[in-house]
Amino acid sequence: MKKIVKFTLNGQPHVGAVADNILLIDYLRGMGLTGTKTGCDGGECGACTVLINDQPALACLTLAPTVQGARVETIESQSRGGGLSDIQLGFHHKLGSQCGFCTPGFIMAAEGLLRRNPQPNDEEIREALGSNICRCTGYVKIIEAVKWAAKERGRGVR
Repeated sequence: MKKIVKFTLNGQPHVGAVADNILLIDYLRGMGLTGTKTGCDGGECGACTVLINDQPALACLTLAPTVQGARVETIESQSRGGGLSDIQLGFHHKLGSQCGFCTPGFIMAAEGLLRRNPQPNDEEIREALGSNICRCTGYVKIIEAVKWAAKERGRGVR
């Protein structure tokens, strides 16, 4: 059975007919928003992290009909006028990504953190990113990228 679901997607109103059992990740990817990655299919890697009402959520565990009335943001929302967001720039400048597969999930988790806590310390960053896994690199550069973004955001750069 399908339901009509209305929500805000990357800042734009969205209406769609969704099956009761479709996962948000499958719905988003079916719309061409392929930045949200399917990694583990079990909520363990964080590659599918999106923001729902400013809170990080795993799209592989979220049923699409549950976002009725919510604000959903994917990695595609991070672009600022065709340019990179502060967090994306942080990953670039601080070499926070290797293969890049996990990077969208880390960026969305970091965005959720910086909205709640604009100046997190290292431990708060580690905790906020704890549900995301990178198989290529250590996490030092990722933490540095988030700290860089927080500093830039504090200076009014977004």
